[in-house]
Amino acid sequence: MENAEASPLKRFPLGLDETSEEEYSSQSALLQDFASIPTIDKAWTFTSTSGSQCMFSVSQPNLLANKNRRYVVSSHISKGSANGLSFQWAAFPIEMPSGSIMVPSPSGSKLLVVRNPEKDSPPTKFEIWGPSQVEKEFHISASVHGSVYSDGWFEGISWNDDETFVAYVAEEPAPLKPVFTNSGYKKGNSSDKECGSWKGQGDWEEDWGETYPGKREPAIFVINVNSGEVYPVEGTKKLTVGQVVWAPASGSLQHYLVFVGWPSDTRKLGIKYCYNRPCALYAVRAPFSKPEDRQSESNAVEEASPVKLTQRISSAFAPRFSPDRKGLVFLSAKSSVDSFVHSATQSLHRIDWSIDGKPTPDADIVDVVRAILCSSDLYQHFEVPVVMCPEDGCFPGLYTVTFLSKPWLSDGYTMILSSVWGSTEVILSVNVLSGKVSRISPGNSSFSWSLLALDGDSIIAVCSSPCNVPEIKYGSIVGKSSAETSASWLDISSPIRRCSEKVQLVTSLLSSRQSSIIKIPVRDISENLTAGASKPYEAIFVSSKCKSHNLCDPLIVVLHGGPHFISLSSFSKSLAFLSAIGYSLLIVNYRGSSGFGEEALQSLPGKIGSQDVNDVLAAIDHVIDMGLADPSKITVLGGSHGGFLTTHLIGQAPDKFAAAATRNPVCSIPLMVGTSDIPDWCYAETFGRLGKSMFTEAPSSEHLAVFHSKSPISHISKVKTPILFLLGAKDLRVPICTSLQYARALKEKGTEVKVLVFPEDNHAIDRPQSDFESFLNIGVWFKKHCK
Repeated sequence: MENAEASPLKRFPLGLDETSEEEYSSQSALLQDFASIPTIDKAWTFTSTSGSQCMFSVSQPNLLANKNRRYVVSSHISKGSANGLSFQWAAFPIEMPSGSIMVPSPSGSKLLVVRNPEKDSPPTKFEIWGPSQVEKEFHISASVHGSVYSDGWFEGISWNDDETFVAYVAEEPAPLKPVFTNSGYKKGNSSDKECGSWKGQGDWEEDWGETYPGKREPAIFVINVNSGEVYPVEGTKKLTVGQVVWAPASGSLQHYLVFVGWPSDTRKLGIKYCYNRPCALYAVRAPFSKPEDRQSESNAVEEASPVKLTQRISSAFAPRFSPDRKGLVFLSAKSSVDSFVHSATQSLHRIDWSIDGKPTPDADIVDVVRAILCSSDLYQHFEVPVVMCPEDGCFPGLYTVTFLSKPWLSDGYTMILSSVWGSTEVILSVNVLSGKVSRISPGNSSFSWSLLALDGDSIIAVCSSPCNVPEIKYGSIVGKSSAETSASWLDISSPIRRCSEKVQLVTSLLSSRQSSIIKIPVRDISENLTAGASKPYEAIFVSSKCKSHNLCDPLIVVLHGGPHFISLSSFSKSLAFLSAIGYSLLIVNYRGSSGFGEEALQSLPGKIGSQDVNDVLAAIDHVIDMGLADPSKITVLGGSHGGFLTTHLIGQAPDKFAAAATRNPVCSIPLMVGTSDIPDWCYAETFGRLGKSMFTEAPSSEHLAVFHSKSPISHISKVKTPILFLLGAKDLRVPICTSLQYARALKEKGTEVKVLVFPEDNHAIDRPQSDFESFLNIGVWFKKHCK
């Protein structure tokens, strides 16, 4: 008798079956094409006798290395007669190592490149480049300072006027820790490599929360670019410092630095995306002044103490000096600080700088952007120039957190900046003398426009939409009067778009898609609603240009986090991928989103889990009534507060959704309040204006009961929608335990649940491989449940 061998069972990767493996295969190839599209992050321009030079900093995911590849693309800008503009691109880009920072000098004749150390690599390195070579190179010992901050918030690198010194923000040197041997504690300092000993932990040091674990306190340093000598700036020990810039030099030898300071001797709450942390502008004398300039030791101590420039306002950041060096302009998030919400409408202010170059603590603060007030007295306590309730089509207020390093036109008083306007990003000009604000990106465009650089009085920007890959635009100021500033725009053909086959493939796929911004009327307007909260809100709708057999594509409802952030009408690789595989997208900017005036934004705190949920349901019903969506084929996707809404929706409207997917959602506020880096968020959004006075690190049972009533987990008994969880194990903002509790409770009642955990990711889940795997699983999950 012959031996019969059993055929081996086909094995599949964890979480896959035969059907889903086929989807994984087909969708992953397409997602790679979308993921490979480069992103233009920054640009710098340099003037020359033959025109201008422009450098673009570009990033692109390197999936195999699980890092973002960064490189520089250069172009010569030739300006001839009318419409004679041309960009002459370098033959090849130049890759920049990970962790490097580039900062051109004011004249453009030098380029500072900072190379931060990676694991087991040499110390921080400063390179001073000239037109053709490295002119200076300095290695900064870890005993002087750690990595230079490049986080976009504490980050600050500034050349002085004569290009001999650079001020910057870096991590303080590592503190000494106790050393132990077999004989016990060893007194005195000890080498890290000393045999027969080990280092203890010492005291725990509080950090600034999400994305900052392991980062030491930022401190200001000044380096002499000729000698390489580094000077620490003294006198800031009770402040967390950042965003340093040089003040205008006076005729004497006195040189001052202006920086942003946050109190650091109290509880540090998470600061990433949290603009409600009080801060102020300070000035301090630069540390390299000669000893003979100081008349006495007491004067030296006094000069080392920072001068608080913004005494009368609770928030001040992004300092920029005017070209004539007579004015200091800055942004303020006073609305956020006063109302306790994490992000609200910003305001713009100016103080006059002393003619002798010495800072004064009692300078008058001038409000640059004038307020547009309404009759409601609900928000009179703000006392800042923010737009409360914009008229239709009018400026909704400032929603920006930074400026270009040189944001000025040649007149010296007109700033150019990017800001949010409804569901779009726009480019604005602001006259800092008159307060006049003009929209200079096209007013009839539903695309989003992002400012990259100024080329004299011309503007280099990026323009995109949900269905259009970003393109470079060049704007020339054509009208500049007291009434209005405007610009004419030219398309710029770039190698990023022209030469990439994958970009052309994506462009071809998206050519059959279209996007529009839809106004959604507010349901159930009550008497206690402010005018701004009664106005329609917006949703971005992305769909096929033509229906197949009069049928609607399945719909994905996309919900942003915050909740006081915004989904913009700009290109998103991940959402474009979901659109390309056959879905319509309804991207809802519910009331509480930024970009619509302060009243609409402030209408949500105290009403989360109800007003925002009802706004999303109203938006869905609106597109169904318009014949744009099939009510039997609706899915929902959101992260953070968008995940809070996602899990609320499948509990409050259990029959409405075929499937759901969520990234690091807020599922249980009672669990979050004791584990998050922003417990104050729980109070601000749950209790509204009362939350600021109620906030405590030890919530009462009554508080916990209200938190539970506002949480998605309070509706879990009704949930039957299949749901996918994508979780970052290192998330400090919404710790993973809150989602796992909810997912386990769903499994306990038999609901279909899938959980993916990314061990090295934080709240954003933005490492290239993790982001790729997240949206691949979302695409496969929705295909499985919404055919």
